[in-house]
Amino acid sequence: MTEKTTGASYAAAGVDIEAGDRAVELMKEWVKKTQRPEVLGGLGGFAGLFDASALKRYERPLLASATDGVGTKVDIARQLGVYDTIGHDLVAMVMDDIVVCGAEPLFMTDYICVGKVHPERVAAIVKGIAEGCVLAGCALVGGETAEHPGLLGPDDFDVAGAGTGVVEYDRLLGADRIRTGDAVIAMASSGLHSNGYSLVRHVLFDRAGMSLDQHVEELGRTLGEELLEPTKIYSLDCMALTRTAEVHAYSHITGGGLAANLARVIPDHLHATVDRSTWTPGAIFDLVGKAGQVEQLELEKTLNMGVGMMAVVPQESVDVALTALADRGVDAWVAGEILDRGDLTEGATLTGSYAG
Repeated sequence: MTEKTTGASYAAAGVDIEAGDRAVELMKEWVKKTQRPEVLGGLGGFAGLFDASALKRYERPLLASATDGVGTKVDIARQLGVYDTIGHDLVAMVMDDIVVCGAEPLFMTDYICVGKVHPERVAAIVKGIAEGCVLAGCALVGGETAEHPGLLGPDDFDVAGAGTGVVEYDRLLGADRIRTGDAVIAMASSGLHSNGYSLVRHVLFDRAGMSLDQHVEELGRTLGEELLEPTKIYSLDCMALTRTAEVHAYSHITGGGLAANLARVIPDHLHATVDRSTWTPGAIFDLVGKAGQVEQLELEKTLNMGVGMMAVVPQESVDVALTALADRGVDAWVAGEILDRGDLTEGATLTGSYAG
């Protein structure tokens, strides 16, 4: 009698197609909440559709695009088993880059890579992305969930996204608009946001031996709660500010720190000086610095130090700008000014000492 053999299969290799289908069904309700009038079709097609005839109202529309992820912050979410906030970080990293040039966020797509599809977990991640899209005013038109058994552990995952926005050519913001005497307005971050987590994890876990469930008095909550605090999404705030006041440029403070990101929008002949004494960084920044004996300049090159977005505006627009941001609940203040560069080589520098 011949013994019956079983051939190889996709499922035996570790890929569960049925689990993937269930994940799509679970996420549909959240994606639906992000819909804009221009979106055609539903989730599940091969491509997301966006009605480009909406751009006819522009004289010379420029499409702005960006792509990003959230780095090793995903490991904090994995360890805590909290998956419905990391999507906020993803949307912020993508759409707040797009709004910097003055563009209106239109739509984005996501890519979720997992070691094993847990439908409820994937749906929770998409829920966070959808909620972030609502906060940014854009639609989530599609995405991809990829299962990579053997490359990732069963509980491992990563997320990435790409977004598109549009801006009228003659309203494009950036270095060309900045003038000597302009004011630099800082907008407070919600914490670490989504950059520098490789340094933070090394310092707090490897060197200081701290744990995610440890209550930290200075933070007023557990370390895990602090590290998983979602990145603030500024897109709608920046768009509202641009409609209310004259804005010359924005700078999204992400990897590389405050000075380096601000310098990216400063023209070669000008220089931005930012006064540290105008704000006090949150307790998490001090904790990382002390726990790892990290020098201040190294912290400033890696972390946002309490500032997530900056706007460069003419002096006559400062009061209107600060009022507009306050009306939207954004903590903002004048942190610096634009000067002639002279012999300086850097586009932006921090001066003075932090308050408090």
